[in-house]
Amino acid sequence: MKNKTRHLLGISGGKDSAALAIYMRDKYPQLEMEYYCCDTGKELDETYQLIENLNSYLGKPIKQLIAKDAIGSDQDPFDHFFKMYRGYLPSSVARWCTKKMKLEPFENFVGNDLCVSYVGIRGDEEREGYISKKANIQSIFPFRKNIWSTDVLQKAWSKKGKPILRAFYSNHAQGSRLDDYVQLINQTIETEKDLKHIVNELLNKDVPLFNRAIFTVLKEFKVPLSFEDDFPMLDNEDVIIKEGVFKILKESGVGVPAYYNKVTYKIGGEEGAYARSRSGCYFCFFQQKIEWIWLYEQHPDLFAKARTYENDQEGFTWNQHESLDDIIQPNRMKVIKSEYLKKEQKRKQAAKSNSPYLMDILDDGDDVGCTACFV
Repeated sequence: MKNKTRHLLGISGGKDSAALAIYMRDKYPQLEMEYYCCDTGKELDETYQLIENLNSYLGKPIKQLIAKDAIGSDQDPFDHFFKMYRGYLPSSVARWCTKKMKLEPFENFVGNDLCVSYVGIRGDEEREGYISKKANIQSIFPFRKNIWSTDVLQKAWSKKGKPILRAFYSNHAQGSRLDDYVQLINQTIETEKDLKHIVNELLNKDVPLFNRAIFTVLKEFKVPLSFEDDFPMLDNEDVIIKEGVFKILKESGVGVPAYYNKVTYKIGGEEGAYARSRSGCYFCFFQQKIEWIWLYEQHPDLFAKARTYENDQEGFTWNQHESLDDIIQPNRMKVIKSEYLKKEQKRKQAAKSNSPYLMDILDDGDDVGCTACFV
């Protein structure tokens, strides 16, 4: 009996995963998509509203996943694990929140089934996100020109995969065009950057042909899609960037979460604007300090709750170098707002001048930091 591959899409409560769910439902209805979310119990109300709106649009339930250890607890998942970890706050070096409330529930939900996991990383982002180490889980990135994860591409350029790549292109191209393909495939790869460059060159020549080449190679490896006769995304050439995500949300009627709406503030005679840049817990330690001020001024009740988790004496604070009490001191808030305003001004100037230097293109913090909270 043929193995049945499950198609899973995690709803984080943020714009990208929400837009991806809408996109996949509308463009690839033939895929039997399963939707899920991992509720920590510490989300903003706007997040829960987005999930409710999505439930109506998708016409399918979004299954709520909870870690096995927290099932039956009289506390919400975060507080359950916070107590279990004896008051240690999660941090970039001890991300028990991601492990216990996101990854473990997801992998338990999948079990040993073959699974394709759809991830909403956009075409204008330079990151890959969470890639499971379990052989039965494969990630696909529909919003990027390159829908394949690095681990899959490494298989294609392995000693076993390269001859299959060359043979595929030999059957679908000829003359100088074939010579170009073979030259690229044969190039020496020493770093992940080398692989990325070659992949981009092949994609720029023909996206569907490249996708079908990779799909053919995968038949020789035991990954979920190797058991499929075809895959509807092989001919996909869409690249969805930030503006496209907002367009999908607005045109679908699902709407953009209110926390993305910019709120203006005055500092030193100038006007700045801030907003929350991500979904996830309202006290996520990855958020910028300007976002903590946003929380303090826009949701003072939640900010007050976040403060209760800190223990200055033990050094357990959400930020590595200062507590929430430090951040909301009047002079400190002025400094943070002023620095953020200057950074935003410089970023906009760099965008207008098309500066090629990374140091000039200062990101606004959108969805950076945690690479696993797509679920």
